[in-house]
Amino acid sequence: MCALLIPSALLPQTAPPVVGSSNPPAALIPGPKPSDTLEEWKRHVGIYEYRGYKPPPTNVIILERNQRLYIRYISGKEVEVGLEDGLLGIPEEGGREWTYQLYEEPGKPESFTYLNEGFTRIDAGADPARFYHVTPAKPLNQLRAAALAAKPPAEPGPFRKPDLVELVSLDPAIRLDIRYAQSDNFLSAPVYSQARAFLQRPAAEALLRVLHKLQPLGYGLLVHDAYRPWYVTRIFWDATPAADHIFVADPKKGSRHNRGCAVDLTLYDLASGRPIEMPGLYDEMSPRSFPNFPGGTSLQRWHRDLLRRAMESEGFAVNEDEWWHFDYKDWKHYPILNVPFENLIASTPAPG
Repeated sequence: MCALLIPSALLPQTAPPVVGSSNPPAALIPGPKPSDTLEEWKRHVGIYEYRGYKPPPTNVIILERNQRLYIRYISGKEVEVGLEDGLLGIPEEGGREWTYQLYEEPGKPESFTYLNEGFTRIDAGADPARFYHVTPAKPLNQLRAAALAAKPPAEPGPFRKPDLVELVSLDPAIRLDIRYAQSDNFLSAPVYSQARAFLQRPAAEALLRVLHKLQPLGYGLLVHDAYRPWYVTRIFWDATPAADHIFVADPKKGSRHNRGCAVDLTLYDLASGRPIEMPGLYDEMSPRSFPNFPGGTSLQRWHRDLLRRAMESEGFAVNEDEWWHFDYKDWKHYPILNVPFENLIASTPAPG
């Protein structure tokens, strides 16, 4: 999937620099590692949309930086605020501070009232069940049958011979959480026939080098998706309403996942095995997915930038809309593939 295209006025204009592959792991670190912040603050940092009577709707971000909490307006202006026991303190001109209640009702988005205007949270919060979902236009089994009967687009080539490597064969510190083989995805149903992940050999070997740079820092790689058979791209397209096709790849063009040169992944802590918190959730359709989104906490942004620096140091490029999606530099040299997982034989890295 690709994230919702939303105006980027809330985004900074600079990106983390690309680090050369010859640099030691310490060179990948995006500055001093920040301390974690209060759980209450982490629960409330996010994107809130104005839902009042004065159009147009505008967004504000509540974020943490250097153990201080801020509201960021669409203009880029930031104001330090207080938050304690569900009360949000916002200073006004003249130094007076107004206090507002953050409302958290079961089954409803979080909200608060600011100067008699309502603001409602529009991101997924910390709840993976709240990310973007679609109701398929037809039953999934019908879409699958039609997709399997279809053919990928013809391409002129020439292309390199495909050589897909199963990622779990590289190192046990590469773990899998293949969402499209489960029900916690935007279709709320398994789409992949097996929970497996493959990349073309050069991309797989580059990913292994990324892992070896991150391991001394205490991190492993958690892979959500890699090679994707073309028929799955067709399922995604056919299942998604036409108005929401901006969220999915067009099967007439194929995707870099189809070429075995794209990987969706995050970090996990080697000591505890727990996934690392990022400013947004995997496959979340909100501005929190942007790789330069300024919200979240200092530590979440630090980890997101560490992942990006490590991946870019070995020839991967981050997707402009998804902090978790990285394309390998040679993707144009490989054809669109449509081989189901059950027909792939596990391939291991070459000796030496």
